[in-house]
Amino acid sequence: MKQISLASSGFELSTKRTRKREFLDEMNAVIPWAALLVLLRRHAPESRMGRPPFALETMLRIHLLQQFFGLSDPAMEEALHDVPLYREFARLDVGMSRMPDESTILRFRHFLEAHQLGAALLATVNDQLSLKGLLLRQGTVVDATPIAAPSSTKNQSGQRDPDMPSKRRLLDSERLGDQLAEQIEQVKARIRAKVEHPFRVIKRQFGYVKTRYRGLAKNTQQILVLFALSNLWMVRKRAAMHQA
Repeated sequence: MKQISLASSGFELSTKRTRKREFLDEMNAVIPWAALLVLLRRHAPESRMGRPPFALETMLRIHLLQQFFGLSDPAMEEALHDVPLYREFARLDVGMSRMPDESTILRFRHFLEAHQLGAALLATVNDQLSLKGLLLRQGTVVDATPIAAPSSTKNQSGQRDPDMPSKRRLLDSERLGDQLAEQIEQVKARIRAKVEHPFRVIKRQFGYVKTRYRGLAKNTQQILVLFALSNLWMVRKRAAMHQA
């Protein structure tokens, strides 16, 4: 008879509701799992002989855990063994005879990349949010296509782009022309803040401060998934109120 693990028996060593658990619960509630799984099943390979594959939902949940906490494939494998909360989110029981290893996690990421599913995941998330009236489309344009670009200071001269520093400090508040220019800059700043907010989320909330993979294709897929998650994170409170 299979032994029941502590994780599945309801026995918990601590009743404290941590910020990490709160975060995962909020994201679990707002992610449109059913719609995403329908999308993935259209491209998922048929099962072959041998060990049965892990559930598609489990692998998707593990992939999203990687994005939430900036974990590499080997680090994600170890975290599944070390962190009960991660196993709970991934729908894995600690009493299972095996868990996804780094190769399995890598293959799922390659599956997403091969079918360029990052853009499809982002579109699916946005469609679901739009149906619930939680996503503002009109008047917002964000080009999230990564391009190769040198670091601002690590160039041959070691200087920043001269067009990057703000010119507002040079404006004269006594001159009518400069007053109008300042008002225009304020409007541009408000628009820029809205456009740049998703970038702030993936950098500060999800810890994405530098690329992990080689090549634009791999990094593009990851960034598109991160933007989908950032959209969900930004509306998670309103989504909870909407469901209530």
